[in-house]
Amino acid sequence: MHPAYSVIIFTTASGAGYGLAFWLALGLLVGWTPNDPWLSGIGFGAALALIGVGFASSTFHLGHPERAWRAVSQWRSSWLSREGIFGPVSLALIALAWVLAVFAGGVPGWLSLAVIAIAIVTVVTTAMIYASLKPIQRWHNIWVVPGYLALALATGGVLANLLLEWRGVAGNFGWIVALSVLAAGFVKQGYWRFIDTTASTSTVASATGLGQPGGVRLFEAPHTQENYLMREMGFRVARKHAMRLRRIALIGLVAVPVVACFATATFDGLVGLALAGVGAGAAVIGVLVERWLFFAEARHTVTLYYGAEQA
Repeated sequence: MHPAYSVIIFTTASGAGYGLAFWLALGLLVGWTPNDPWLSGIGFGAALALIGVGFASSTFHLGHPERAWRAVSQWRSSWLSREGIFGPVSLALIALAWVLAVFAGGVPGWLSLAVIAIAIVTVVTTAMIYASLKPIQRWHNIWVVPGYLALALATGGVLANLLLEWRGVAGNFGWIVALSVLAAGFVKQGYWRFIDTTASTSTVASATGLGQPGGVRLFEAPHTQENYLMREMGFRVARKHAMRLRRIALIGLVAVPVVACFATATFDGLVGLALAGVGAGAAVIGVLVERWLFFAEARHTVTLYYGAEQA
């Protein structure tokens, strides 16, 4: 699939925003983080900004953004519609948490639970938009939803750790974030192992209904020049480039943040803040590369009609 930068920014920014809101709400609920108006105010405000930027970016991928509101009417069957419903609800709850944290002295427990739940549910609905697409075997599998959740918790966690270091109240939170980052790395490795070792059942023979697998090949292209389907669905990334980008993603998303988070649990002050900043910056770069690969490595079955032997 052709990687659309608007969707890459959407999934990266909104995932980090929901992850940040999750960790802040959980920290307030269980007492990991103090009831600090500055910390909660900037934290929930940053989460709102990231989610808002993400959703705004996603509209640039629509052919008619002015009609986007109509999508919510299909909530019974469409995960995109469900995301369109949960998105505004999540923004409202996180905004309420921000208001209460800044102006009312703290976030009540019920609201923290609501923010945690809505963050998870909204990320799941976003992931299911892709996981529900049967024509794309590299999305229609059990690894996509855990991958979206793990990446959201990892990127949101390193941002939360940066905020806690800034306020000097991180404590052992870096260890918790490091474990979530490691979990994201394991899930991502599992996803890559799956797409590398599991072949799609869709072939030219099954797509056309002619003959047995291996006995049907393209005789002549259906078009004399490149069309929309070939540009959007037929994008390919060379395996050697994909492997190199996977290593870059793992270094940025996992290796550097894990070391940085472990270090912030030991060092305080400016050193800890600088290390937390390095970990957060590396995670952003790593997840951007990973998101690009998620779309670039996907294969739609329509490419079988344009020369691909297997989708």
